[in-house]
Amino acid sequence: MGDPKFSRKKYETPHHPWQKDRIERENELLKKYGLKNKKEVWKAESKLRKLRRQARVLLASAGEEAKKEEKELIRKLQRLGILKEDANLDSILELDIQDILDRRLQSAVFRKGLAKTPKEARQLVVYRHIKLGDRIVTSPGMLVSKGDEEIIEKKEA
Repeated sequence: MGDPKFSRKKYETPHHPWQKDRIERENELLKKYGLKNKKEVWKAESKLRKLRRQARVLLASAGEEAKKEEKELIRKLQRLGILKEDANLDSILELDIQDILDRRLQSAVFRKGLAKTPKEARQLVVYRHIKLGDRIVTSPGMLVSKGDEEIIEKKEA
C-alpha cells in the first residue's frame, strides 16, 4: 500500500459559503487571535468537533475500556490546558473554539508579552525568533501544553 500520494485536509469547510453571522464571527476570531486566514479557524473548529464527537461516543458507551479512554482523553486535554483539573466528559461538550485558539503558540507568545499584537506574535514565530526550550519552533498553530508555556522565550540575536 505505502504512503498516500497527497496529504489530506485536516479540516472541514463550512457547508454553506455565505452565512453572514458565521462570516462575522470568523472575522472577529481572525482579528482577536491574529490568524492568517479562515482555514486556521476551520482547523480549530474541526479539532473541537472531533473532541466533542469522541466525548459523545464515550458518554454513550459503557464498560471498563470506555472508562479508560475517558480518563485518557480528559488527562490529555488537562495536560494541554484546555480543561480544568476537576473536569468530566460534560465539560468537553461545553468547550468552544476560543478554548482551542487560546492554546496556540501564537496566542501564548502574545499572552506572555513577547509581542505587542497577535500578528506580531505570529511573525516572531514564523521568522524563527521564538524558542520552546532549546528548539526553535516555526509553527504558530502548534498547541502548547501548560508545562511548555513556561519555557517559551525569545531567541537572542
